[in-house]
Amino acid sequence: MRARTSGSCSKDLSGLTKKGGEMTSDVSHVSVMRERCIELLTPAIISSENPVIVDATLGLGGHTEALLSKFPALKVIGIDRDEDALARATNRLAPFSERLRTSHACFDQISEVVTQHGFKKIDGALFDLGVSSMQLDQSERGFSYSHDAPLDMRMDRTQSLTAAEIVNTYAPGHLVKILRTYGEEKFATRVVEAIVKARSIAPLNSTEHLATLVKNAIPAATRRTGGNPAKRTFQALRIETNDELGAITRALPAALQLLNIGARLVVMSFQSLEDRIVKELFVASTTSGTPRNLPFELPEFAAKFSLVVRGSETPTEEELSENPRSASVRLRAIERVAA
Repeated sequence: MRARTSGSCSKDLSGLTKKGGEMTSDVSHVSVMRERCIELLTPAIISSENPVIVDATLGLGGHTEALLSKFPALKVIGIDRDEDALARATNRLAPFSERLRTSHACFDQISEVVTQHGFKKIDGALFDLGVSSMQLDQSERGFSYSHDAPLDMRMDRTQSLTAAEIVNTYAPGHLVKILRTYGEEKFATRVVEAIVKARSIAPLNSTEHLATLVKNAIPAATRRTGGNPAKRTFQALRIETNDELGAITRALPAALQLLNIGARLVVMSFQSLEDRIVKELFVASTTSGTPRNLPFELPEFAAKFSLVVRGSETPTEEELSENPRSASVRLRAIERVAA
């Protein structure tokens, strides 16, 4: 939907390194559905002599820490577009440094990252989509409508495009489309009219200012239900700022192609737009290409992948009580069964 910039997911990979950091790790972070993710990846890991897993959204390293602790032969390639998260995770995972490689990149570069770390195939990949708890909790990043901060929303702070640039420079029609498509905002036209009016007076650079504009633009009756009325607009701007859905659409097929036979891809989504992309790809990848009128399967048209999880899974009641932020997660998993 937008032009790609040098700071987007497809930035140059020449600077990829095994990173270190001096920041304090946040070991109190609760990794969503951690035990279930490990359970789903285990068969692929134990069936390989030298297993390699890609944690495509390393974050603060909770899933990777659990995997490296459980499987002494496992190597993990951790990818994250957030340099702050990489520094914290690398510090947290220092005891496993011999079996961990990290790259500052967007996960749609998974093929290039795996190759640069010396591997051709992998035994599994884990994607934890959407904004991280750390990013939400760092109010200065501008992801939250609950705290006043610069209107930023960049997951990768080395990229140029910010949410402020979007609200202040995009054409009204383009903004309406973003809010409707990525935020499913019924009152997108009213919200954009308020934005355009405000920015004609002075640039919009504050999360609090934007949240107030959105609230006032939405009818009072609607504001009384459904939580903060700004959440849909903020979600839409965040997705556009980071090209989130585009990155998912590019990354997951690339991850599937990297899988060895018996390897698995596990994906956690936190909103319906993400989950729809995952579901449609998994259905297409596990559907035979043999014409339906034939009474037998043609081997050359047989599906190369099989669903590990039928439909999607949600957190247990116990996890929901321990980590309320996991409430919206939907987990799906797929396995490569043929070359």
